[in-house]
Amino acid sequence: MPEENGSSPNFEASLEQLELIVKQLEKGDLPLEESLHLFENGMRLSAECKRQLEEAESRVEMLIKRGSEGKFVPFEPEKAAK
Repeated sequence: MPEENGSSPNFEASLEQLELIVKQLEKGDLPLEESLHLFENGMRLSAECKRQLEEAESRVEMLIKRGSEGKFVPFEPEKAAK
């Protein structure tokens, strides 16, 4: 399920997909090509989940820091990464 801006699935949807892929691969009854395709998709989803978690962590850290100063500003991931 894409986010409102259409860029990528939300964290929960990505994690759910990743869990389904792991279950399919753990069965061990898929052809090699299908297993490789699922593995590639799983790695992509894993990287996307990691990115989203890191972004959320940055937002929380910023909110804690700014909250103690009494200043609140919108989060901009491009600026936080620099």
